[in-house]
Amino acid sequence: MPNDPGAAPEPPAAGPASPPAPQSPPPARSDPPGSESPRAEPPASAIPNLPEALPGSDGPRLFDRIRRFLLGRPRDLTDRRLYHRLALVPFLAWVGLGADGLSSSAYGPEEAFRTLGQHGYLALGLAALMASTVLLISAAYSLIIEEFPHGGGGYVVATKLLGERAGLVSGCALVVDYILTITVSIAAAGEALFSLLPPAYQDWKLAFEIFLIVELTLLNLRGVRESILTLTPVFIGFLVTHVLLIGGALVMHLPDLPRTLSLAGSDFQTGLGMLGAGGMLALFVHAYSLGGGTYTGIEAVSNSLTMMREPVVRTARRTMAYMATSLAITAAGLLVCYLLYQIGHEDGKTMNTVLAERVFGEMHFGRAFVILTMLCEAALLVVAGQAGFLDGPRVLVNMAVDSWVPHSFAGLSNRLTIQNGILLMSGASVAALLYTRGNVSALVVMYSINVFLTFSLSLFGMAKVTFRSRRGRQHWRRRTTLFTSGFVLCGTILAVTTWEKFEEGGWITLLVTGTFVLVCTLIRMHYRTVQAKMDQLGAELGALPDTPAPALPPPDPSQPTAGVLVNAWGGLGVHTVLNIYRAFPGHFKGVVFVSIGVVDSGGFKGEGAVEALAASTQATLDRYVELARRLGVPADARMAIGTDVVEEGEKLCLAVARDYPRVTFFAGKIIFQRERWWQRLLHNETAIAIQRRLQWAGRTMVIMPARVR
Repeated sequence: MPNDPGAAPEPPAAGPASPPAPQSPPPARSDPPGSESPRAEPPASAIPNLPEALPGSDGPRLFDRIRRFLLGRPRDLTDRRLYHRLALVPFLAWVGLGADGLSSSAYGPEEAFRTLGQHGYLALGLAALMASTVLLISAAYSLIIEEFPHGGGGYVVATKLLGERAGLVSGCALVVDYILTITVSIAAAGEALFSLLPPAYQDWKLAFEIFLIVELTLLNLRGVRESILTLTPVFIGFLVTHVLLIGGALVMHLPDLPRTLSLAGSDFQTGLGMLGAGGMLALFVHAYSLGGGTYTGIEAVSNSLTMMREPVVRTARRTMAYMATSLAITAAGLLVCYLLYQIGHEDGKTMNTVLAERVFGEMHFGRAFVILTMLCEAALLVVAGQAGFLDGPRVLVNMAVDSWVPHSFAGLSNRLTIQNGILLMSGASVAALLYTRGNVSALVVMYSINVFLTFSLSLFGMAKVTFRSRRGRQHWRRRTTLFTSGFVLCGTILAVTTWEKFEEGGWITLLVTGTFVLVCTLIRMHYRTVQAKMDQLGAELGALPDTPAPALPPPDPSQPTAGVLVNAWGGLGVHTVLNIYRAFPGHFKGVVFVSIGVVDSGGFKGEGAVEALAASTQATLDRYVELARRLGVPADARMAIGTDVVEEGEKLCLAVARDYPRVTFFAGKIIFQRERWWQRLLHNETAIAIQRRLQWAGRTMVIMPARVR
């Protein structure tokens, strides 16, 4: 609710009964509130259905009407089937998450093949190794899904297995990675599309790419399932056209395959004489590393288990199988086709465009099929940006719960989307696009470094833990070998890419990620300092009465009543109650406690989550009511459940005012001695926002300060 995690104010004077503080109260937290979810079932009346516009308001504002038109109506949180309807079946999960991996075949194999230069015959070995790497990493992450069935991806894996610092590095790398996922996907989509147009149109490419990011942002703000359903035809179109492209290319060159293999063998011997074994190996490893963008979408599934349909693990593993199979076949197939057709670089065209023209250019309707293929590829690359919007905000949610980033990143909009995270990913990806001017080669380098940093940390952690806990584990040798092999491959790609491309963009990724790690560390230090002050506040309140609460009637509506907005039980809430009676001795004859259970990403993880949150909020209110009665004050409580604490708080307070016409509302808020802009960012301004709305509606609200020195 409106109470921030606060710090020590001046010790208040005693209220009506000089009450002292509870012994070691659980720490309050208001950013975001209502994240605890016990299993008790609340009464059906605990979640009131209030009208959207109450007396004293003018109904929805113009901005709200426009937002509803673009993003849709708010979700009905009282619908028990809501989570089931939002969850994704394997096919839709493959569309939403697998597009990231599958679309990387538009630039990963091309980067690798281009690096080989005149030694294109190495593409056969490269294709086999690429397919094997995809299947190996996917198999490892399928086991990670089993070990971490509640999701979280590389951040949670590294945190649990290697410690908080490793988890922080992995989380920061993932956030930057998903920003670049959006950027590189949209930039590659622009290249694929504009490769079909005359050079005169190239000046419009960057503006068009920014437009695509804005469109994806609006789609994701409407909701995950809606965005995926909208983009499903694009995904299917890509599969069909590229199966025809790769299959047609292989079938048409099937009679020449023995000659091609023989020629590749003789070229290999010639190249070996030119470069030597060491030089040949270095070139091969270099090309393999720069093709690392091919594997970048694999981690997305393990990070998004919370959006999967039950049974979650089986759904996720099936999604992973779909993704790995389609990506391995597509990436390896394209490399072989580049070799068969001797595809080279042509200005203004991608290698896939050149391949499609070589395969279908002379056929009837061949040009139309080339255009259709590249349109589907460009569209799928746009869909691939979806993975950044799906997974980046979810990483931020997990980091917000652990206080590495502002707690507001765990909040949900009334469409149950992670709105703040989506907007951050959108703005940062536009900035990256402008900085690089949409250069795909530079973006792939920047992108790949963080992907393989996360892969390496996760696979190393799993290998370490599996080996240490080998006693009593079945198949521990097989699992340890799998994780170790994956770690070696990913570590090799990371080291070579960083070394070779450090001056070509790699340093930017490392600098941005390192800065992000530093900022997160400072944020965590601040939250811990404030929480320590909160604990100190509870200790300074003294001992509260522990006698049983007397049976008192509800507050008299005809008498002055204090309406106290509270969140979790703790020092700030108790401090607010006591200070009311210190500041207004003998005036208020009763108190009504008001609380909003906020549905955030930390709590919305399955059917029954809303009911559990309502039970948690009601239990908190019951403790405050009991406290007031122990102090000899008649008390009542009201609650509501929602995603926007300000909007729901206004509605609920106005509803309370109808029942208690002489009510004056109060809320506690921490006040810093020297308030800075970043303190306003890290701590919500809920109390002030609700105060403004209630004052506009003609109701009085007083903010009780808790001072932090």
